[in-house]
Amino acid sequence: MLSAPGETAQGEEPSPREVPALNYFALVAYIPDPLGRFLDELRLELTPGCRPHAHVTVLPPRPLHHEVSETVHQLTEELKCAAPFRVELGDIQIFDTSHVVYLGVTRGYTELLQLYGALNCDCLSFSEPFPYHPHITIAQNVSPEEAARLAAITSARWAEYRGPRSFEVASLSFVQQVAPNVWADVAAVPVGVAVPVAG
Repeated sequence: MLSAPGETAQGEEPSPREVPALNYFALVAYIPDPLGRFLDELRLELTPGCRPHAHVTVLPPRPLHHEVSETVHQLTEELKCAAPFRVELGDIQIFDTSHVVYLGVTRGYTELLQLYGALNCDCLSFSEPFPYHPHITIAQNVSPEEAARLAAITSARWAEYRGPRSFEVASLSFVQQVAPNVWADVAAVPVGVAVPVAG
């Protein structure tokens, strides 16, 4: 289970009326280890007590007005037309309004935008409170001064990190909020159609 997909589309904090309810769902691409482990440990260092599972959000939290099985079928059919792609992470940045500290996306940004545009329809159609902005959240719910301090720490840790800074998006996870700030996997959906290997 994870907590992070509750972040809004642009990393901005939702107002109380925008906090995802328990019937809310999101679509994410998990970040594999060792990069994912590094990001999870960094988030725990900066905000102890959080429950991180490093990911990039493709569809921010939204209510469902159809059956889960119908929605997963729509995702499966739409993603057959896509192709796996790489996401590379850039520099540490801070959103001006919410003071969320995040890692920017330098490669794969266009592909993420295209996926969002293709999937935010029919069963999953939703009017976002903010424009979709692919990113990896590092810290949130902090003051401007705290954000600046945490961004400096994060920048230093990121500069010291010697592992991979990119990952392949070949599968997406459809997740549901099952308790306040707790999300659970519902289905894994491959990106593209697997080609059988000749034997």
